[in-house]
Order: sequence, then structure tokens, then C-alpha cells
Amino acid sequence: MTPFCPSRRHRITVTITLAVSILAIVGADDADRLLTIDHYIRAGGSGSGPAESLLYVRERTKASTVVRGSPPRSRVVLFVHGAGTPAEVSFDVPFRDYSWMAYLANAGFDVFSVDMTGYGRSTRPAVMNDPCNIPAARQLEFIPALLRKPCAASFAKHATTIAGDWKDVGAAVDYIVGLRQVEQVALVAWSLGGPRAAGYAAQYPAKVSRMVLLAPAYSRTVAAAPPATVPTAGEPFTIQTRSDLATLWDSQVGCSDQYEQGTFDSIWAEMIASDPVGATWGPGLRRAPNVTRWGWTAADVMKQQTPVLMITGMHDKQVPPERVRELYADYGGAQKALVDLACSSHNAMWERNHGLLFKASLEWLDKGTVNGKQSGEVRLGY
Repeated sequence: MTPFCPSRRHRITVTITLAVSILAIVGADDADRLLTIDHYIRAGGSGSGPAESLLYVRERTKASTVVRGSPPRSRVVLFVHGAGTPAEVSFDVPFRDYSWMAYLANAGFDVFSVDMTGYGRSTRPAVMNDPCNIPAARQLEFIPALLRKPCAASFAKHATTIAGDWKDVGAAVDYIVGLRQVEQVALVAWSLGGPRAAGYAAQYPAKVSRMVLLAPAYSRTVAAAPPATVPTAGEPFTIQTRSDLATLWDSQVGCSDQYEQGTFDSIWAEMIASDPVGATWGPGLRRAPNVTRWGWTAADVMKQQTPVLMITGMHDKQVPPERVRELYADYGGAQKALVDLACSSHNAMWERNHGLLFKASLEWLDKGTVNGKQSGEVRLGY
């Protein structure tokens, strides 16, 4: 099932209505009100997907930014998500002050996020809609609720590739550059978003002003070139149920009050809302494509000069702190900083010390420093 794609006439109507609404807001002296604006943009296909995909881009910004002109180029930000959770769920949690996007938008940034092909409200390859492609070891969990009997997979390759992800990031960057009439954007990324965003920046450094990488999934041993067969053989996608998320998260809890139930409930509700097909499978789940990876090697990293802030959570078991420190050691640019965040897991932006994380990212994006330092390690929350 592809995301809702309004017709051209409908898009024009929505745009006009939105513009009138924004003018009314600003006219009412409410220019600091935060807006949420949905964009659908076109990008090239990836892996088993169609030749062309629609990507969902969410924008959070103050009304005054949209109506009265674009912000400086250093204040346009694009968020890039990780391997499992779409961007609007990762970075725009509608619970208290947990929206990273809203935090930066309130500070005067024009903030965007993009769902890669296969995630959230972006186009999903058709192979992801076949329940027979549920990982074989887990099919029995959804029978008989979903399937009358176990069935053979209809597709036996990964659904997408890292090259397709780089194209998606590039499509979002180019769209934002054109929309806001800027030359560069800053990139904020989480987990597999590290290779996606920083791998793109390695290829197009002139388009990226600064980077913030939370738990970047860097590997010194990743292959430089694609495998002989692309996408590679394997299960097309992964699945995650509510209990899967709870188990994975709880395995990384090292503090008694590291996260709260209200945050979890909000995240899971948004996760299911972003996957209306997966929501009907068994108890409800989110689907995410398996991605054939290569590139963004140590050699690539050593050449990069874009100012970068890296953040690692002390209890992260998915991308352990030592892997982030390897990236810090290998990174070629002189303006690089590493934040060691206490009482935090792989999901640091959803946890108690999220305020420290958000504040550090704001200082880096605004000034290129953390606690006034352009380089070196900073420990927060200890």
C-alpha cells in the first residue's frame, strides 16, 4: 500500500489553503506558533521498489519563517532516521517536550525530516505488503490471525539499498534547498541514519553545513563496493511489535528512571499510525526494509571535513560507545566533538536526558561548539 498521494489539483488546493491559514496566523500576531507542514517529493527507486518513489517530508517551523522569508542557511536542518523507525516518529514525538524537531524549530530553525523509501508514509516496495515475506522464524506468531498456514516467501532479497537511501537523502536536500533558497542544509541523523546522512555528505560536502550524529552505525569493516548482486539475498524486511520494542529498550536500561511509560505509549501509537498495513497484521507491527549496505568506509571518513558532533549513550547496546569513538578517531575534520551522554540508551532522544541532547545539538548547529568547545569529548549528565 503506497502512502496517500494527493492529485495535482488537490495539492494546489492544499497549498493555497495552507498559505491563507499561515497568513491568518501571522496576521493575528501569532508568528511564533509552530506549524507542521507535510510535503511529498519524488525520488528515484531503490532495490525492489518502483522506478520512482514518493518520499514523505515533514516540516516543523514557525509561521514567521514561512511567510516572512527563509532563515540563514545554517538554520535549515534535515533529520534522517535509522534502520527501523520512520523520521516523524523518531524525531517529532507528540509527548511533552520530547520532539527534537519542535525544540529546534522553537529556537528559530526551519526543520525537516524525511522517510526513506520503505518507511512510514513514503512509498514501500510491493514485496513489503506480502505477509509471506514476514521473517520465516516469526510467521507462526501471526498464524492464524494473519495467515491460515505458513507460506513461502515471494521475494528473497533485501527490499532497499544504501545507494537508494543516498538518493533519497539527496532528493530531500535538493528539494529543501530549492524551497528555502539556501545553498546548504545541516543534517541530523540517528543510528543507520549515520551512514545514510554522513555517507551522502561524503559525496556532496558542498551541500552540507554541519552534522549531528546520534549513535551513528559506523563500521571500519564495511565493504567499499557493492556486492556482486544488489540487493543482496535475504529477508526483504524486518518487523517490530510493541513487545519487541519494549524488550529491546529495556535491555539497555541502566538507570531506574531512564524513560517513562507515557513516552513509550506515545511513540508506539505514532509507530502504528505510520504503518496502516502493519497495524492490521496480528497484534499490530511496524515494517522496515532490510538494506543492502556498503560504502562510508574508514577511507571515506578520513577525508571528511564537515563539522560534526557525535553523541553516544552510555548504555547503548545497539551501537556501543566504542564504535562511536572509532568514528571520532577516524574522522578527518578538525572540527569534531563527541558527547558521552549519561543514563542513555540507543533511544537517547526519548529518554530522561533528552534535554541535554537537544541543547547540545542546538549549540552545535548554531555555533559549532558544545559547552564552548569546537573539538574533544564532553560528558553530559554525569
